[in-house]
Amino acid sequence: MKVFVFAALVAVVAAGGYHQPQHGYKQEKSYMDSSYSAPHYSAPAPHYKENKPAYHQPEYKSADYYDKKSYDVPSPYHFAWEVKDDYTYNDYAHQESSDGKGYVSGSYKTLLPDGRTQIVTYKADDYSGYVADVKYEGYAKYPEYTPSGSYHKTPSYPEYNKAPAVKYEKPYAAAKY
Repeated sequence: MKVFVFAALVAVVAAGGYHQPQHGYKQEKSYMDSSYSAPHYSAPAPHYKENKPAYHQPEYKSADYYDKKSYDVPSPYHFAWEVKDDYTYNDYAHQESSDGKGYVSGSYKTLLPDGRTQIVTYKADDYSGYVADVKYEGYAKYPEYTPSGSYHKTPSYPEYNKAPAVKYEKPYAAAKY
């Protein structure tokens, strides 16, 4: 019986015989209606000026314009500088010279933290490369070690009261009865 009732309901709905009851108002347009269209908005007009640079475009010259030999050929030079500041113990110096044909020689000195002065004299060329001679002037001085005031010869763990010593006495001979 249940199957028969269900089949009858399906047939009525499929035939279009079932209508929704009216509630006193009528919908003007259905959202399913094809004549309904969404609102259309156009893009706003731009409110800015076109960005143009305030300077003129630079002019680039060809590579033939520049003198190539002024950069390709090494030129002879010589420089030297030195810093000696007794307050901060800075004592540095460097000097170098070149003959303009690829041969460079020079030296530099540095005050080391142990009180010595390191002097490096070097030569460099295309054939032998960089060759350095290192020398030291003076003697190394190290401060004498003194322990800080927080050092104690006592152990850091607390001392506990020792238990009294146990005295062992000879046991008495048992009485004979």
